[in-house]
Amino acid sequence: MKLKVRLVLKKPSWTRLLRTSRSTRLPRSFRRRRGRRSKRWSGKGLGLRVVAKRRRRLEKGVRITIFSILHKTLLKSLKIVIMANLLTLFFVVEMIVMSGLSLGASGLNMNYYLFSCPLVELIVKNTVNRALQNDPTLAAGLVRMHFHDCFIEGCDGSVLIDSTKDNTAEKDSPANLSLRGYEVIDDIKEELEKQCPGVVSCADILAMAARDAVFFAGGPVYDIPKGRKDGTRSKIEDTINLPAPIFNASQLIKMFGQHGFSAKEMVALSGAHTLGVARCSSFKQRLTPLDPSLDAQFAKTLSKTCSAGDTAEQPFDSTRNDFDNLYFNALVSNNGVLTSDQTLYTTPQTRNIVNSYAMNQALFFLDFQQAMVKMSTLDAKEGSKGEVRKNCHKIN
Repeated sequence: MKLKVRLVLKKPSWTRLLRTSRSTRLPRSFRRRRGRRSKRWSGKGLGLRVVAKRRRRLEKGVRITIFSILHKTLLKSLKIVIMANLLTLFFVVEMIVMSGLSLGASGLNMNYYLFSCPLVELIVKNTVNRALQNDPTLAAGLVRMHFHDCFIEGCDGSVLIDSTKDNTAEKDSPANLSLRGYEVIDDIKEELEKQCPGVVSCADILAMAARDAVFFAGGPVYDIPKGRKDGTRSKIEDTINLPAPIFNASQLIKMFGQHGFSAKEMVALSGAHTLGVARCSSFKQRLTPLDPSLDAQFAKTLSKTCSAGDTAEQPFDSTRNDFDNLYFNALVSNNGVLTSDQTLYTTPQTRNIVNSYAMNQALFFLDFQQAMVKMSTLDAKEGSKGEVRKNCHKIN
């Protein structure tokens, strides 16, 4: 009697695991014979040595596949970790540089007070908003004060200094007697001295207050670099560097050019006259004799205004508290209040700029904010070239 021995090899459990993963491919030798694997594994027609050899080959292929998968996964994870560390390092370096603290570097930058006085922006904005809600006309005062500060010895807060018995300061010049908004700067300084004493300069406060006043009045939103130091000089004779209301376009272009501004930037900055008023004393010379560039009907309006005296006020346009482009529309209609206003339209070199702003308010806003950022850095004092006043009205 012959005994028939049938060898049945069960498929290894690890092959079932491989089938559950779609991303894992079986060795080619196994895949190619997938349709006949049951016969192969049954042992029919095969010797034990052949079966064992194929089994070892299969196990080797699976090990190689698993190692390859693990290798790729490890490399990918390593790349992610390296990139994360590089990004973190870049972020930290950027924050240090931008905050002006790297290697003791001084200079103007947007995040100058990020660590030394982190609430400065919020305090300035809230104080300005409260003041303008009570008196919207202060927006024009803050913008004008910032301009008068920057065009005399740079943006150093010198326009805020009071006169003494030994010195007559800028603020007592005839050109600055009508400046308004000092109390807003004082309120901001008082609050900042409580939060971070001796840190924020009066020059920076004035620059930020003017920026926030523009936005409150409906103008463009923009940021300015900080880090200005306060000046230690304020002389009435320096106000000769301010443009006069009787200047023509050529004189304006020359004066602004001395400070590094183009004719286009000069016209854009003049657009700040969309806020506020002019006093009769600054335009009455246009009425007798009548300025030929002045619209006849508008001349009657100006004459009526001046009948109340030299301090009578005339708005530059029909929306004195709104920041818009109606100032330029007034120039196109020959309704400019000051000689220095209307000359921008009567002069061929600047007429097209006025027309473009009159037709496109967005363009005016864009050019204005860029010019204001540039002006806010004009001859700014940094580091040891200035100080941080404890009181904006007095040198330390």
